[in-house]
Parts: sequence; C-alpha cells; structure tokens
Amino acid sequence: MTEFTAPIDDRWFEDYPEGAVYEFGDTTVSEAEIVEFAEKYDPQSFHVDPVAAKEGPFGGLVASGWHTSSLMMRMFADHYLSSVASLGSPGVDELRWPRPVRPGDRLRMRATVTEARLSKSKPDRGLVRTRMELFNGDDELVFSASAVNFLSVRPVPPAGS
Repeated sequence: MTEFTAPIDDRWFEDYPEGAVYEFGDTTVSEAEIVEFAEKYDPQSFHVDPVAAKEGPFGGLVASGWHTSSLMMRMFADHYLSSVASLGSPGVDELRWPRPVRPGDRLRMRATVTEARLSKSKPDRGLVRTRMELFNGDDELVFSASAVNFLSVRPVPPAGS
C-alpha cells in the first residue's frame, strides 16, 4: 500500500504515480440507508422490502448497485481525489457489482493508479485512470470500476520565489 505524499488540498497530477495503491475509507451500510436510497432511486422489492426480499433472488435485503456506487464516490472524494486539482471526469468504465452489499456490511476502498500521463494537447493537466474496488468485511469484492480523471499539474512557482 502507498501513502500519499501530499494532503488532499495540495495534491496535484504528479502525486498520483502509476502503480500506486491506496486503501482507505470505512463505512457501514445500514438497513435504513439501503431502504431510503432505494425508495428514492431504485425501488425494487429486494432493495426496499425486507420481508419480500427474503423470497427474492438474494435471499434478503441488498443495497442497490447505484447506492454502492454512491458510497464508493463518497470515499473517492473524501480520501483520494484532489480537492484543488480535479478537473472532472469523462466517465467510468467496467462498472461491476460482483456481490451484493447487505445491511451491516462494512466497506473499505482500494484505489490503484493504472495510468498517469500528461495531456499532449493541454500541458497544464494530466489524465489519471484509477481502478476502484470496494470490499466488504469478509474481504469480498462488492464493487469495481475504472475511473478516468483529469487533474491539474502542480503550478510552477514564479521566478525568484
């Protein structure tokens, strides 16, 4: 595992070396959160009705994959993505939910920098591709995706400073 050499509010493109692996975050998912999210955004019975979910395909209540994605994004924003250099993202590839997230699951994140390269057309920024993975308390993979982010390069100090 790698440690960032700069805090999130002073982290630039150069602080995301290819091959670096970071682990962080820790969130526990409650039944109430699962139901609340699903009632609003993904009202399938196995997400909103604990009784009906017992007879469903997962044998109990599970979080929506979109809820799981939102939990990942919160950890990604709080711990990984620079608060000063982020220039947005053109998208996410290979989004997967290989196992369901259940009430009481404690999740942690692993972020692996799979590509870091300077832009050829805009020298003030670089592209960072990150493989994001969430694991439950049994160390089972419950989420994976590959994100692409644009990040500003570290500003050059003025001459003479």
